[in-house]
Amino acid sequence: MTQQPGPAAPRRTGPRPHIALLALLALLPALFVLTAQGTARAADGDPTVSLSKKEAGKGGEITVSGSNWRPEALLMLLICGRSTPERGVIGGTNSCANADGRAVTTDKKGAFRKKLPVTEPPKPCPCVVHVATVTGEQALADVVFTVAGHPTADLPRQTGDGRLAVLATTRLEGDSSLLTWFGAPPARRLVFTVGNLGSAPVKDPVFEIGTAHGVYAPQWEERQWRGSVAAGGKARIELPVELSAGAHGDYQVSLRYGDKVLAEQPWGVGRPWGVTLFWVLLCLVVPAAVFRIGMAIVDKVRPRPAGAHRTRRRRPGLRPKPATGPGPGPSAPATAETTATTSTTANTAVLPWFTPDSAPSENRPRPTTKGQA
Repeated sequence: MTQQPGPAAPRRTGPRPHIALLALLALLPALFVLTAQGTARAADGDPTVSLSKKEAGKGGEITVSGSNWRPEALLMLLICGRSTPERGVIGGTNSCANADGRAVTTDKKGAFRKKLPVTEPPKPCPCVVHVATVTGEQALADVVFTVAGHPTADLPRQTGDGRLAVLATTRLEGDSSLLTWFGAPPARRLVFTVGNLGSAPVKDPVFEIGTAHGVYAPQWEERQWRGSVAAGGKARIELPVELSAGAHGDYQVSLRYGDKVLAEQPWGVGRPWGVTLFWVLLCLVVPAAVFRIGMAIVDKVRPRPAGAHRTRRRRPGLRPKPATGPGPGPSAPATAETTATTSTTANTAVLPWFTPDSAPSENRPRPTTKGQA
């Protein structure tokens, strides 16, 4: 009998284990990219600030926390008056308590936590806690805060629906005077052209001029321009800019309207070499004058030798004048012996350390030697 073959064993059709592992490893980079993109989106959010207290009096302390800031960024924390989160800090940092501000550096995740003393700002409330970057890309955030016991006042009214924008490149005009070379405050005029992109005219707009030196935050000052910019129109505006006395180096001039920076202009200020020249001359002239005065005092108080005030120093080669007296007859002619005696006496008086015996004399008899014919 012929043996019939049995049914064949079924083959495995599922995926092999090593193939599935390879597919999982291939998907890991894609998962990492998706996770990084999600983290980047979370980090790109607007910076946020929170306070431990919404109201506190002068002398108190609050804790300021923040997130979504640039990693390892230097921030400045200030309490500012005449400010709201919607309109920003009106008047710039001149409305803030700058002397009691605090600086903080964010961590690698862009977060921070810092204690801030409560003090009264120079302007009335409404007040905010103003947090802004000091270096790098500009970022800021304001949180409403009430300083208990501080006066309040209404904010200045906005000028309708007018919106100003700079239409041309800003420039600084003006030259330095001779006084600036000796330390006077450098001054220029910031010239720019603005256009009204809104539907209402802008009358007497108030701009802010900020000057920054190095890594420091700009110091803002208000500058009001008298005039009106009609809707759809434009105007050429000049605003004065002035630095402190003796300023030199690289400065950055910023123009702000409302809470928007319209333009920035670099300004290189030369060193006031006249001040340096003045100090160099002062260091040379004063010691020389003190030396001359000291030598005059020493010459005045030093002791004089005895009899020096009685004898006048004569020029060599001049004969002394014969003494004239009230006698009736003419004076006798001076003999050689008298002249020699007078000369010896004068030399003895001028040089007190010689004695008359030691002074050389041609009239003194020479000693003779015994036995000499």
